[in-house]
Amino acid sequence: MFEGLLNAFRAPDLRRRILFVAGTLLVFRLLAHVPVPGVDKTQLGNFLNNNAIFGLLDLFSGGGLTNFSVVALGVNPYINASIIMQLMTGVVPSLQALQREGEYGRTKINQYTRYLSVPMSLLQAYGFLALLNSTSQGALKTPFDLGSWETATQIITLTAGSIALMWLGELITEKGIGNGVSFIIFAGIVSRVPGALGSFLQNFDITQFILLGIMAVAAIAVIIYIQEGQRRIPIQYASRVRGRRMYQGGQTFLPLRVNQAGVIPIIFAVSILLFPVQIANYFVNSPGLFGDFAKGVVSWLSHGSWLYVALYFLLTVGFTYFYTAFTFKPDETAEELRKNGGFIPGIRPGRPTQDYLARVVTRITVAGALFLGIVAAAPPFIAQIQPSFQNLALGGTGILIVVSVVVETMKQLEAQLLIRQYEGFIR
Repeated sequence: MFEGLLNAFRAPDLRRRILFVAGTLLVFRLLAHVPVPGVDKTQLGNFLNNNAIFGLLDLFSGGGLTNFSVVALGVNPYINASIIMQLMTGVVPSLQALQREGEYGRTKINQYTRYLSVPMSLLQAYGFLALLNSTSQGALKTPFDLGSWETATQIITLTAGSIALMWLGELITEKGIGNGVSFIIFAGIVSRVPGALGSFLQNFDITQFILLGIMAVAAIAVIIYIQEGQRRIPIQYASRVRGRRMYQGGQTFLPLRVNQAGVIPIIFAVSILLFPVQIANYFVNSPGLFGDFAKGVVSWLSHGSWLYVALYFLLTVGFTYFYTAFTFKPDETAEELRKNGGFIPGIRPGRPTQDYLARVVTRITVAGALFLGIVAAAPPFIAQIQPSFQNLALGGTGILIVVSVVVETMKQLEAQLLIRQYEGFIR
């Protein structure tokens, strides 16, 4: 990996791309320390520590929520808009037709995603301020009212910061290396590592330190192994004649990744799991049986409880199958193979190919679903066994995102270096 980075720095164009990414991430970190007035940071920090879902969003934004900075929302509105557009593409016929139009269709869908990010940012900014006003103990110092100048300024500022991050992410994708939005999340997570390690090392124990190092190395190795794992389906192409030209047949592979859903099932699971807790928090002070039931829900589904860990695991596994069904369409893949004269040896084209691909994807998704479920549920499970690991901010989801971004970026760098080697042979 380090040799690949050194070789990339020796190429002037790649060096410019890498430095552009570093400069853009530096701008992001500077924006993360520009505060929006009107919030007590101490009370806000206490609120985030007791709220798991906003603590997760704070992790992704690199501490932007804790500082209540102009980029406090991070790229979460854009991610939510992307998820909504992906789900709508699977059920809306016009979007399905647009998706099949190649580069033009992808450009239009990305444009719709950017448009959707604006109302999502406004909605999330309003919701966060409303939640601070209703549940936190004096965290919001300004009056919460859409008619007030302070609230309108806060919502517009948070929305503008989120849109600015979306723009920076697209600049990284266009002029840098790798996926820009992933790099923004990556930078937000990595920025929390020094503080997390510092708080862990305050009560330094050599045994716990060695144990943490072993778990980290094992987690990274397993994540790389599963993320890069794929089932290769052999595809045979028959000889075919088009016009006056005859094309020889050949053999290739259809790679099916073990984890096709990425980290989206984890995001779905934590959102669904923490929604009833958030609703119950509004009624914990209610008198009578209703208030007792709300307190019970908060206690049963508190972050790190055994019920929370079990449901987190099951929901992640279930959403992995759900999202894989949206991203991989066996019928469309089988139809494309048939149109191009391809077939799987031993499997008839058409419906038998579709059934075979569906069966293979269902089987390999078992490993991917169990992997994501363990990644999601392992940190709170370990915290139950070893309470000293409870304050370690970089959980399984963070490690999964960081390792995935690093591996994908190194792949792109190696591909760029390989292209330059071939160019040297051509010259």
